[in-house]
Amino acid sequence: MTKFMMELQMGKKKKQLKDLKETLEPDLYQPSPILDDLSPQSEDRPPKLDRKFYEKELARLQIELVKMQYWIKHTGYRLVILFEGRDAAGKGGTIKRITEPLNPRGCKVVALGTPSDQQKSQWYFQRYVEHFPSAGEIVLFDRSWYNRAGVEKVMGFCTADQVAEFMQSCPQFERMLVRSGITLIKYWFSVSDDEQEARFRSRLKDPARRWKLSPMDLESRDRWVDFSRAKDEMFASTNIPEAPWFTVEADDKRRARLNCIQHLLSKVPYIDMTPEPIELPPRQSVGDYQRPPLNEQFFVPDHYRGSD
Repeated sequence: MTKFMMELQMGKKKKQLKDLKETLEPDLYQPSPILDDLSPQSEDRPPKLDRKFYEKELARLQIELVKMQYWIKHTGYRLVILFEGRDAAGKGGTIKRITEPLNPRGCKVVALGTPSDQQKSQWYFQRYVEHFPSAGEIVLFDRSWYNRAGVEKVMGFCTADQVAEFMQSCPQFERMLVRSGITLIKYWFSVSDDEQEARFRSRLKDPARRWKLSPMDLESRDRWVDFSRAKDEMFASTNIPEAPWFTVEADDKRRARLNCIQHLLSKVPYIDMTPEPIELPPRQSVGDYQRPPLNEQFFVPDHYRGSD
């Protein structure tokens, strides 16, 4: 596909996004039938998770994540977690809840953009390897080298030979990682087409989340079946015993987050190594120290004074 044709297609997608916004604005916040407990479509699905239970259980699991990180740091464990799946499947929200309580010095999120011309000329896995963890670190990939088997394949950003090479090399690459002592956990977030559509709609009018809906998302919306086939072929080639795929049912975001965190904790053999609470020593006496006058300092204005 030439650069001109790609730009032409992206321009068409931008227009589709504008038209979609104008068409769907009246019912942007209609709930998805998948999450409607009274809908016949949800008879075989558990009800949407109660918010109070979700928040209480999330707080408990986040404490366990902190314990896990203490153990990982102490033992020099190396952990890599991949998050793949449909657009709007809830990967980012789950990553946020995992990293929220953790020390960022030992836990980082990697979300790489489009490769540069130089990176395109490198070994395909090269730009991912440089982000791998050292001893005692956790790395979470918000999308990963599996772009080649998904969006790059479906959108025509790589050749059929490159896809075939990836399918052959990827299992060998991951086995090598596991043999080297890295624990590799791979999650696929699965969301129904109805629920994905509802989430796309909800993003149209929300200024804080509108950036999440791009022309590329619209393309994936149009090519739902193509992405499904690509995912099936990817699983067939890369679902290896050393690093199997774990599917997270994500139509209910709260349930998906808790299930993913609970599963992650079960895959790391950590023990509670949380330090005992320390006793704070007495503070240093002020002595003859005098603070400089307040009018010599700049303060951020309190815009909310009196609004408590």
